[in-house]
Amino acid sequence: MSNNDNVTVIDEVLPEPLDGERLDRVVAMLDGCSRSVAANLIAAGSVQLDGRVYTQRSVRVAAGQTVTFQQTEAEVVVLDADPAVEFEVVHDDEDVIVVHKPAGLIVHPGAGRPDKTLVNGLLARFPEIADVGQEGRPGIVHRLDGETSGLLVVARTSAAYDALTAAMARHDVDRIYSAIVSGTVADDRGVIDAPIGRSTQRRTRMAVISDGREARTHYEVKARSYDEPAMSYLRCQLETGRTHQIRVHLSAIGYPVLGDPTYGTRESRDGFGRVALHAEQLGFVHPVSGKDLVFTAPIPDDLAELISARFSD
Repeated sequence: MSNNDNVTVIDEVLPEPLDGERLDRVVAMLDGCSRSVAANLIAAGSVQLDGRVYTQRSVRVAAGQTVTFQQTEAEVVVLDADPAVEFEVVHDDEDVIVVHKPAGLIVHPGAGRPDKTLVNGLLARFPEIADVGQEGRPGIVHRLDGETSGLLVVARTSAAYDALTAAMARHDVDRIYSAIVSGTVADDRGVIDAPIGRSTQRRTRMAVISDGREARTHYEVKARSYDEPAMSYLRCQLETGRTHQIRVHLSAIGYPVLGDPTYGTRESRDGFGRVALHAEQLGFVHPVSGKDLVFTAPIPDDLAELISARFSD
């Protein structure tokens, strides 16, 4: 980074964790701006990779490349601490926090949701995370969809954030989900290996596309219900962690998650009051102690009732 005549130029060699990321996401992360602002910079020819101008936001970067652009005027993000936000702290120490997020709670503020998020609640209990990680998403290492319940880890220090995000990039964090899907899954277990990227038809959705980022989901059938509407109870393990990965992958093979309004069929959407997905187990190496940590979160009541009603012997 350099500063000439009060103009700050970002000139950074990209580290390994950013290998394969989209250019607009990299610019947004380095600049602290929104993805739309980053896209405008790229489209205007203001961003270079290794000295070459790129105007497509979807270009994939590689570790070791140098990205150069003029820093935009900083957007001030003010986050309010909100003690009224409810969530369970499963574990906390000097470096990390593990929380059990209830369904319906958004992880961090964004378009249409400026407050009352998990981040606002975290700031009330752990104000020291305010300067950890990305602006507007303090401490957040990974996310869960708003309607998905379950476990996620939050960094309490910058060193822990760097270590955990690197572990995520290396696929060294174990994440296991329980999912109820529409239809009877034929194979007892399988691997869905299909790249995921932004849908070309609807930009608010993700999709399996040929030039997307690699994505692999392992699944195992725990139970099947043949009574109409037929359902299957799955255990899913993420090898990668793309946006909406489990929902996109299961829909792509014909078994959308029950209650999913985005990737499901009419039948699957009408079957449950929310996306029937729960992050049940989370495992990672502690960024400071080096200990292997594994946490589990019990199935929430609404999913437990559905499982009992449809999959009991």
